[in-house]
Amino acid sequence: MARIIDISPPISPATAVWPGDTPFSAAWVARMEDGASCNVSTITTTPHLGAHADGPLHFLVGAPSIGEVDLDPYLGRCRVVDVTGALVVDDDAVFGAELGGAARLLFKTGTFPDPERWSHDFAHLDAGLVRRLGKMGIRLLGIDTPSVDAFDSKTLPAHHAMVEMGMRHLEGLDLSRVEPGDYELIALPLRLLGVDSSPVRAVLRTLA
Repeated sequence: MARIIDISPPISPATAVWPGDTPFSAAWVARMEDGASCNVSTITTTPHLGAHADGPLHFLVGAPSIGEVDLDPYLGRCRVVDVTGALVVDDDAVFGAELGGAARLLFKTGTFPDPERWSHDFAHLDAGLVRRLGKMGIRLLGIDTPSVDAFDSKTLPAHHAMVEMGMRHLEGLDLSRVEPGDYELIALPLRLLGVDSSPVRAVLRTLA
């Protein structure tokens, strides 16, 4: 029987966000304790929180928002690749790994282990590897860090390489409890028009 593995880190006011970005907060609009017929809450947050998908609008002026992108890359067979110890996920990091046969790859780096503690020195993707994987037919790449690019990057080469190759990506995944191998990925972004990115509830479903 198939098993579902949640690869979305929990979201709360304690969740770390990119320095200078909007942290998560929640408040009550209506409470049953105060006589309302139901509980209604409101939230304020960056869309780059926990597991999330970047739309092209995040780094390209006039590009499609996350609510306009094709959903197909975010749903389907994927492969989790363990590159623990690598600070740059490049050709050397994936040497010997089987990358063919799955249209989606998720990289487990282990370099951002605590979602409540910000760290600058997380692993990122090499733009050259992104292009090579795009030529192989890979449609989506995911990583267990806040960004596919380095923290101090100003040019965002991996982000741009994704768009050049017609690929999508996921950031902020929690792959700490996931063994390398093949799964079904379900990680749909919200249909947020005019917004650069969206949180996702990312899960893996076992194939057996």
